[in-house]
Amino acid sequence: MADPMRIRAAVAGDETTVRVLMSHIMETGTRKDASGATIPAHHIKDVQATHNGKVVLQAQFSGAVAQNPFLSFKFKGGAKGDKVVVKWTDNKGDTRTDEAVIS
Repeated sequence: MADPMRIRAAVAGDETTVRVLMSHIMETGTRKDASGATIPAHHIKDVQATHNGKVVLQAQFSGAVAQNPFLSFKFKGGAKGDKVVVKWTDNKGDTRTDEAVIS
């Protein structure tokens, strides 16, 4: 199982800024190991963030995204104490879901 995501969410005025650090190897599938064999692709492909059950971000990643990707986004309507839930799915079917409370 992947390490937990580090999620920070803070509201300022009417905007909530969310910062997410995802722990994932993000292997492209084009590199070769020491013996010359291709390392299979293993990367996050879908990311979704919700606030109070409403989707506030949907993204599709590919193998071209760096290892341990960092994502930052803003949305309107968040309040202190609300929860933001972030979920990713990778190309092997593994998933990770974590949440943070807006400060």
